[in-house]
Formats: sequence, C-alpha cells, structure tokens
Amino acid sequence: MILTLLTTNISDGDSSSEFTSSIDATYDEFMFVYTNMNPATDNTRFRVQASTNGGTDWGIVFTTTYFHATHTEADATTFGYQTGEDQAQNTSYQTLTKLQGNGSDDCTDGILHLFNPASTTYVKHFYARSLGTGTTSVNTALDCFAAGYWNTTTAINGIRFEMNPDAMDGVIQMFGVA
Repeated sequence: MILTLLTTNISDGDSSSEFTSSIDATYDEFMFVYTNMNPATDNTRFRVQASTNGGTDWGIVFTTTYFHATHTEADATTFGYQTGEDQAQNTSYQTLTKLQGNGSDDCTDGILHLFNPASTTYVKHFYARSLGTGTTSVNTALDCFAAGYWNTTTAINGIRFEMNPDAMDGVIQMFGVA
C-alpha cells in the first residue's frame, strides 16, 4: 500500500472541514486521517457526509451501521450497536464518534476509508474507526465503528466532516491509496 498525501485541513474553531478537490478517479481508495479533533463543548458528535456537486449540497442518501465500546474512569463499560446513530436511506450526517468531550485531555482520532468515489456504476462504500475520550457524567474512553454506503451511482467529489453542534479544532489529512 502506498499513501500519497493530497490535502491537509487544519481546523481552528471551524464549524466543518471540507475536501472538495482531488477526489477523483486517480485513486480507487481514499483515506481520511483525523487527529486531535476537539469540540468547543462537551457531548458532541463528530460526523461525516458527502457531496456529488463539489460541496454545493451535503446530503447524499446512505445506509450505515454504528457501534461502540466505552469504558469510564468509574470502571463502567458498554459495548453494542447504537440504533440511534445509524442511517437507513437517510441524508443526515453519519456519526463517527459521539459523547465527545472538550477538555484539554479529550479528543478524537481515527481513519475513514472511502472506496471508488469516482464510480458512476456502483454505490460508494466506507468504513471508519475512531478512538477518543468523551464526557457523559464521567470521563470515558471511546472505541467507535461506523460503516456503510452512500446510495448513489453519481461520482462523489466532496467529503465534509463536522462536530455537531459545535466548532472544532484538529487536523484532517486526505490520502490517496495505491
């Protein structure tokens, strides 16, 4: 596997981070690496959506699944499918991690893989794994998994990440995978 760095977006209080160039037929797989994503307030969701028109609209229909494991400082654990975070032919943003905390010791890091976005024949598959620290009533370690497909045969040429409902700090890099 050869990774080629295509773009680096640095967010500093931005509401979103968009990639609207270089997503084309040059690569069959794109990898988005997000590092130190930190929201302005506690209990936010780091999310993703796609565009087929260079970022004019962010609302491609997709079907997804989401599950996570948590472990709190109080030694409570959870693991399981999160029905409220998946999509069933919906245009909402897909959660990559939830319960995100905003303390200096809180952040989300992870990787999203997008396959064949330039295809005009097939739907566009993706999967993501995010690791982070969050806050509910106590600090929590998070291990989150999201996967699915954008149900379009139109080429995807834009990806947008956001921290909902907040501004965010952090770095997101887009790589082409050969």
